[in-house]
Amino acid sequence: MKLLLDTHILLWVMRDARELSVAARKQIEGADEVYVSSITLWESAIKVATGKLPLAPQVLEAGALRAGFIPLPVTWAHALAVDALPLLHRDPFDRMLVAQAVSEPMHLLTHDATLARYSPLVIVA
Repeated sequence: MKLLLDTHILLWVMRDARELSVAARKQIEGADEVYVSSITLWESAIKVATGKLPLAPQVLEAGALRAGFIPLPVTWAHALAVDALPLLHRDPFDRMLVAQAVSEPMHLLTHDATLARYSPLVIVA
């Protein structure tokens, strides 16, 4: 199984946080490939700039690469797939992650239950 991590899940993995559920840990450990989107790094850069996140995107990138996670760039197909999504969720970063998961296809691992309404490829853990 190919697995795409949302931003919260990646942050929790990097901190080995207790918020990361046992189910999420099992999904990550059992995946054939684990991806981190460039959208996640972009979101973290914006949140650092606004004071909402103390962890620089370079730190996330380094940690993700050390963990063996695979970078997932944003393609035109991903951008166009956002247009096909109903407006169930207003966060543009989360919508792009869903579009990437559906386009590839791969499973998106998230803690946001609202995203599960988009596709059976979304795993809430």
